[in-house]
Amino acid sequence: MLRQPLIDKVASMKLRGMLEGLQEQMENPQYKKLSFEERLGLLLDREWNLRQDRGLRRRLQVARLREEAVMEDLEMSSKRGLERSLVLYLAEDEWIRQKLNVIITGPTGAGKTYLACALGHAACRNNFSVRYFQMSRLLQKLILSHADGSSPKFLNSLAKAHLLIIDDWLRSPVSKTQTNDILEIIDDRYKRSSTLLATQIPVAEWHERMGDPTLSDAIMDRIVHNSYRLELKGESMRKRHSNLTHSGHKEL
Repeated sequence: MLRQPLIDKVASMKLRGMLEGLQEQMENPQYKKLSFEERLGLLLDREWNLRQDRGLRRRLQVARLREEAVMEDLEMSSKRGLERSLVLYLAEDEWIRQKLNVIITGPTGAGKTYLACALGHAACRNNFSVRYFQMSRLLQKLILSHADGSSPKFLNSLAKAHLLIIDDWLRSPVSKTQTNDILEIIDDRYKRSSTLLATQIPVAEWHERMGDPTLSDAIMDRIVHNSYRLELKGESMRKRHSNLTHSGHKEL
């Protein structure tokens, strides 16, 4: 087959990675030293990698993670309450496959949001769908969706996510109506998908911050008992990084 018709056919099938690889092979005589199987393998790898990268970008765009955090940049230390073996386990996908949850607690500036987003990024890299919300904005979104009649669609989109991250969980007390909305979200996901909660509020204080004891019990029962828990501690990472920057060191 002539070169141009071959290129046109590959382009018409939208195999962009293979097209780029094919053109590269045609222009570089070094590839002639390779066998047919080796050259085909390189083309398939090029297409595969392109599709993987495209899928990751799409999942990250949908997730809308608050920070561009990755596990490789995470500063793991027992002084911070980060058990290395557990963090590395959570960076894999088994807990999501098992529909388990993660609870991250700790004081302001301890790195809860960064860790949550790093785990969200890892999930996206492992081909899982992720949604991230600060709790205040999630509650506001629920109010708006109830008002315009789109709440079934919105709740369904939350239920479908393999991992739902709720940051600043219960930072402010919630009403009975809001507690009922939260229960609906949690119940839709119970034993079907994973939820990650990041908060400075200790688990022991959650119950009193929700607007109805019965609903609170139901939420706690569905979240707490099948969760991995990480309690961060130590000096504020924001303060520490600020001090490093001001002293002339590169900010982490």
